[in-house]
Amino acid sequence: MNFGTLVIAAGIFGLLSFTCLAVAIGSEYWYIIDVDEVFNSTWEFTSSHSGLWRIYEGKVLCGLLRTFALHLSYMKLMRHSEQVQHFLNLHRVIVIILPISLVLLVFGGIFGLVGSLSHSYCILTAVATYFLICSLFTLSGVGVYVSYSQQTLDELRRLESAELLAHVHVSYGWSLAMACLSYSLEVATGALLGMAAWLAHGQRQRESAATPSVA
Repeated sequence: MNFGTLVIAAGIFGLLSFTCLAVAIGSEYWYIIDVDEVFNSTWEFTSSHSGLWRIYEGKVLCGLLRTFALHLSYMKLMRHSEQVQHFLNLHRVIVIILPISLVLLVFGGIFGLVGSLSHSYCILTAVATYFLICSLFTLSGVGVYVSYSQQTLDELRRLESAELLAHVHVSYGWSLAMACLSYSLEVATGALLGMAAWLAHGQRQRESAATPSVA
């Protein structure tokens, strides 16, 4: 690949990574709970899907406290304040890290454009490293969310009977898949910019070597 192809591909991947992460953060299908119809009419469990900020239970929009009530067997867990605080802290980490990663991608796109236009080896190398760091933020946010969801599910299993939970099916939704795709695209963007930096450096060396012979 030549320099132009690499930076264009990096720009497309970077834009796609930003779009995927923005859609993931704003969508409501990170976690899905399907309940068999025989239990769907009880107060204990209701089929729902949730995002980072809120949960949809049927046609009713519920807030964060309702989210905990659903995922952690409602009021039973509320007696254990330390456990509740632990889950709240995990949730805070998630809703801080992923938006930060999104903002960092915006600055990465600006710096990447500057480096591409200037053919600067130093800037392109720095931006490539920058995108790899952004990918670590995204990966960390996804990892904490998976841990958070697994811990809430484990707590639910501890509080409820296995017979009842046999009718409750939980899974991760497409929002989480979009966040994972954004991470992959960020890594690809960093790799492409690194290759572009290497080509720019080689071109600069060839031009420097050719200058004395022309003189």
